[in-house]
Amino acid sequence: MNLSLVAAMVLLVAKVTAAVTTGSSAVYSDAAESVVHLLAVAFAAWALRLAHKPADETHHFGHDKVAFLSGGFEGAMISAAALLIFYEAVRQFVFGVKIDHIGFGAVVTAIAAGMNLILGLSLVRIGKRSASPLLRANGMHVLTDVWSSVAVLVALALIHWTHWLWWDPIAAILAALNILRVGFQLIRESLSGLLDETDPVVERQICELLDREVKGRELSYHNFRHRHSGRTHWVEFHLVFSDELTVGQAHEAATEIEASVAALLHPDGRVISHLEPKSAEHREERWEGR
Repeated sequence: MNLSLVAAMVLLVAKVTAAVTTGSSAVYSDAAESVVHLLAVAFAAWALRLAHKPADETHHFGHDKVAFLSGGFEGAMISAAALLIFYEAVRQFVFGVKIDHIGFGAVVTAIAAGMNLILGLSLVRIGKRSASPLLRANGMHVLTDVWSSVAVLVALALIHWTHWLWWDPIAAILAALNILRVGFQLIRESLSGLLDETDPVVERQICELLDREVKGRELSYHNFRHRHSGRTHWVEFHLVFSDELTVGQAHEAATEIEASVAALLHPDGRVISHLEPKSAEHREERWEGR
């Protein structure tokens, strides 16, 4: 994330210089996206540090949900950049297109695209490996910058070959549409995380493990719940035991099952089970609210 922040600052200076030099709305769109990207990365860097703070007296479940907030903020900033790009493209359609120093703009844009491609793929890969929505969102944002740069390069090449300047605002609008798509995707994923939307893949893996664990012990379970708070998987379920078992025996079996589920979600699994006797199975507990 620190590398991403430094890269964002360096590329912003380069792209703004290219935009001012060329006067191209496509290059301007790339620079505008970089301004927004710098703000979003700065927020994400702060959020990443906060997400790894341990639980304290005021946040008993830790701080890692800020990762979803950061992803939503990044999506909103991307969407704002897309609207700015739309505005600049429309302005050129109305007042005409004027472009200078196409070669300089193309070189700067190509270098920026290469740097962002390497950085973006690395962030997405690390984000997936560490199950970090924050790093993944930042990587997706960096990759949108790559597509913006590709659109700029295509537009500048077409202008050079055809001498038709209207390729410039057309490319800017196409880049803005792609940026807007990614922005809405990040916002949607952020809301899903904040609202504890279920991950069907992880839930299936946990349920398959629970099925094996209870079958081997001649038990059953119900009221299964799972959520992902950005870094930690929280799992709850009810285990049903024979009335003849002692509390100590039931607790020992439950602890073993909890440990198996936690190992599946290692290193960030938190598992809580509720013990029930067979005679009280499926009795409604009012405290659960469902």
